[in-house]
Amino acid sequence: MIHSLTDKVLLNNQVEIPGLGLGVFQISDEMTEEVVKNGILTGYRLIDTAQIYGNEIGTGKGIAQGLKEAKLERKDIFVTSKVWNDHLSYSETIAAFNQSLERLGLEYLDLYLIHWPGFGAFDESWRALEELYKEGKVRAIGVSNFEIEHLEHLLIYAEVIPVVNQIELHPKLNQKALREYCAQKGIKVQAWSPLMQGQLLTNEVILGIARALNKSAAQVILRWAIQQEILLNVKSVKKERMLANSQVFDFHLSEAQMQLIDALNEDLRVGPNPNTFDFK
Repeated sequence: MIHSLTDKVLLNNQVEIPGLGLGVFQISDEMTEEVVKNGILTGYRLIDTAQIYGNEIGTGKGIAQGLKEAKLERKDIFVTSKVWNDHLSYSETIAAFNQSLERLGLEYLDLYLIHWPGFGAFDESWRALEELYKEGKVRAIGVSNFEIEHLEHLLIYAEVIPVVNQIELHPKLNQKALREYCAQKGIKVQAWSPLMQGQLLTNEVILGIARALNKSAAQVILRWAIQQEILLNVKSVKKERMLANSQVFDFHLSEAQMQLIDALNEDLRVGPNPNTFDFK
């Protein structure tokens, strides 16, 4: 379990990833530079973007500015991007990676993910990711929004085991079976939308726990995930919210409080279902 914003977790290929990162989903390219810079200055060391977000240029500029102002080096920041796997061929995936790298203005990525399984249309893309990894252009490779059946298919032929499966995960969708499967395979789970796009911030159970601990609902939810060793990406455009989201290491949820939050699970999604979502 991580104990600070800069704490790292060891992946199955021995690369270390910060346990709590800053995501830039649904932030315009024009705004992203300032958001990412402020995130780095606040203390975040993982920046998560994606091809489909349309803000890799702003992300790259924000990283460069943040590193400069914080007097950090490139190796001090962990950068993730994702290929929008629109039934891509091997060569199309390689081209998409190179375009992302150029937009970000970086010489390498720390983590590159296949964004969606797309009805099992990821075989060629994974082969391309393995090649990029073997060539040293990316330090680790993984997947996003993969269900157990997608992982089972991938692991039949994969030469490199994914280090991460980034999935929608929050108290209303606790993904227990998928988390257990990933743990058995040595794949870390990283949550996107851990606050259910803000829908959980008015939940009475969570608010009751927050009042008892003199914390915010968001801090309680993030702490619930951290105590289960779930990697996190949080999103905010405001510096004060970024800071608040990082202040989750000075308190502990009791077993009873954890169980109350666990009981909120309804297998309820705010994003698409990976088993029915495709984009061809």
